[in-house]
Amino acid sequence: MVRLMTVEDYDQVRALWMTIKGFAIRSIDDSREGVERFLRRNPTTSVVAVEDQKVVGAILCGHDGRRGCLYHVCVNPEYRRRGIGKAMVVFCMDALKKEKINKVSLIAFTQNDIGNAFWHSVGWKQREDLNYYDFVLNSENIEAFNK
Repeated sequence: MVRLMTVEDYDQVRALWMTIKGFAIRSIDDSREGVERFLRRNPTTSVVAVEDQKVVGAILCGHDGRRGCLYHVCVNPEYRRRGIGKAMVVFCMDALKKEKINKVSLIAFTQNDIGNAFWHSVGWKQREDLNYYDFVLNSENIEAFNK
């Protein structure tokens, strides 16, 4: 079952994130408070997939009024290849359409072979005509990768 994510899902979502190899977690943005702030700003677009009474997939999805973005897309490895990821993406895309958002982007690490194969398989196009830039405003927001 795919449904809207709530802050009450946080503990299970974070536990899921911690099982995903190569997943990046930020100390502030991905804290309970950070996710709660994101969900308050985007109350109708983030999603979880629940099976066997546990969260097995999640997407943080939001927009700025012009463009949508998918963050932290993941499915528990034991539940992959069952259409869960695609169902969650469709849920998010439908929610963004209702918000009158016309374009959606995401970032996938270049070494995330499974994720990149998934995005290609569901019709997303890799852009090669631009560079992606970051500027760190808060150095306390430490990023760590699951090994």
